[in-house]
Amino acid sequence: MAAEGPGAKATKANVNLSTADFSLEHYVAVTTEGESAGLEQLFAEDFNQKIQATNAQSHNREAVIKSLKKQKGEKLNCTVSTAIIEESADYMVAKVTLKFENFTKTDLVTLERVGNDWKVSKSINSYK
Repeated sequence: MAAEGPGAKATKANVNLSTADFSLEHYVAVTTEGESAGLEQLFAEDFNQKIQATNAQSHNREAVIKSLKKQKGEKLNCTVSTAIIEESADYMVAKVTLKFENFTKTDLVTLERVGNDWKVSKSINSYK
């Protein structure tokens, strides 16, 4: 295998996660627009994703990051809206709604302040 040259670790680029709003905006870009910069930085170490469906699923941080890296550059054909449900100095809960032609995905996202950054610590998805 060839040695990694400059730029080979582009996915480890620093992104500005200094506010909950910046982190939420970046999370939406990562999950809907195929953005891959700062993936490791965005998700908390104990991140967990739950998918509420007929066969409920749960994914840890590593699995979600691996999946999102595979989707690099892929933009979803949907309308995205976000709403802040609850917000304090150290955490935020937001509802991200993705409306596709035949279904809607709702993602309840919890963000927490970790040091100087805001990280996504939990995601619960449901489909209609």
